[in-house]
Amino acid sequence: MVMGKALRRLVIGVLSVVVVGLAVRYVRHRPTHPRIYIPQEVPNVLGVSAATIQLAIGARVGETAPEWVSPERWERVRTLYRIYDNAPLWLEPEGVKDRASALLEAVAHAGEHALRTDAYPIDSIRHVVNAKRIDSAATPADIANADVLLTAAYVGYASDMLMGQVDPRTISQSWHIPARRTAVDSALLHTLEDSSIAEGLREMAPQDSEYVVLVREYSHYRDIVGRGGWPVVSPGVSPEELMTRLEAEGYSVPSEDSVFVALAIWQRRHNLEPDGKLGRATFAALNVDAETRTRQIGSNLERHRWLPHALGQRYVYVNVPSFHLDAFDSGQRVLSMKVVVGADYNGHATPVFSDSMKWVVFRPYWRPTQRILKDEVFPKLKSDPAYLKRNDMEWAQEGGNRVLRQRPGPQNSLGLVKFLFPNDFDIYLHDTNQRSYFGRATRAASHGCIRLERPADLASYVLGWPADSVRAAMDSGRNDRTVPLTQRVPVYIVYFTAYARDSELYFAEDVYGRDDRLKSRLEPLPD
Repeated sequence: MVMGKALRRLVIGVLSVVVVGLAVRYVRHRPTHPRIYIPQEVPNVLGVSAATIQLAIGARVGETAPEWVSPERWERVRTLYRIYDNAPLWLEPEGVKDRASALLEAVAHAGEHALRTDAYPIDSIRHVVNAKRIDSAATPADIANADVLLTAAYVGYASDMLMGQVDPRTISQSWHIPARRTAVDSALLHTLEDSSIAEGLREMAPQDSEYVVLVREYSHYRDIVGRGGWPVVSPGVSPEELMTRLEAEGYSVPSEDSVFVALAIWQRRHNLEPDGKLGRATFAALNVDAETRTRQIGSNLERHRWLPHALGQRYVYVNVPSFHLDAFDSGQRVLSMKVVVGADYNGHATPVFSDSMKWVVFRPYWRPTQRILKDEVFPKLKSDPAYLKRNDMEWAQEGGNRVLRQRPGPQNSLGLVKFLFPNDFDIYLHDTNQRSYFGRATRAASHGCIRLERPADLASYVLGWPADSVRAAMDSGRNDRTVPLTQRVPVYIVYFTAYARDSELYFAEDVYGRDDRLKSRLEPLPD
């Protein structure tokens, strides 16, 4: 059954409301580019009437999908044609014109985003489409096949840009931020009706500044690979050889005298101690080859596509590999601090997920989980009768249950404040009584929760309290005092081993060994 214009408009309107309700990032107002293109208004293509072409398209989408189109994406193709009464979506009266050319151009450049272009084989599509550019004898089936191939490429490109090309669940990424499939459906409709299809296609890629930097640097590092990479360095390397190595990666070294200053900048960008010295960790990082670094950037471009395209105006963002927390307000970073994350052993790795912070608890009790009690506390109790007293712990009745807890105060493992955003992983942010970890470059040492370098500043940020009120609540306030937030704050726990700060590229250690599983699924680098 074909869908009339009024019903099509209703479907688009309903989808738009749903998407806005879900706070999906893609849909945004672009008043300078009104959506005025309507596929049904194309009267013919290459002299073949639209009505005849519609019948041919209906037949083609009822057949088997091309081998490079998944069943889910083929169903999206069919849905688009149902919405538009099987009208051609790309081919115009003269055949291939601006809209189809813009799509082919976008698909041809997908590899610049580390997308596998065999997901929409551009050469095969061009062959079919261009064959009908000037062929006056094109049949309705020819035109239908060309238009459907373009739509399949469009659906694939949009899906890859809006949700990512690789499902993180299939490659052990411990990524629990769900894909926004509704965003794809809405974006497909809105972009098709945009008078500036080229801009609509560009805007399907993440628009945040960090993604833009990674795309830029991905191109830069691909160029380095094309030039043969950079030289290996070894102990005893001369300043001149080190200078050559740094310059090969794009670092400016004005003279041999400044080479160790440049090395310190390079170390900072690789999440190393910026001491300008050639230690073991620095040598190891210098000798990661250019292709590996390029693929690392590509892997993190894909991770960006797994995120919502808009995180909001006010949120907390923890990047596990960089051991760092940033808080944003009005889209600007207003707070930054070091963190300690889960250790990579015995299931303590911090997962990737998002939720909303609801409460701050001052002077909290620490109640060890059943796993910690079994694996750590009870064995110590068995061999050390004074363990509870020395660690300021007690047995207590809570809700009719007997629990073991650590009293609030400076000895408490959670420090003097914790931040709760209920989630399936029992992960939260908290102060700590072990401040020495913040002096280390590598800070993967917790049971999974995230320890904060500056917890009082985060409390001021989420509660809107002055610093002295926060300090009073931490130092001498009521024990286990829970303060609800007047406005919930989204929290994103993410995993990026290549990321941007202040428009510069940084690398971090792949602390949980997840990059290799992702690299192999991305666009191969050119020989």
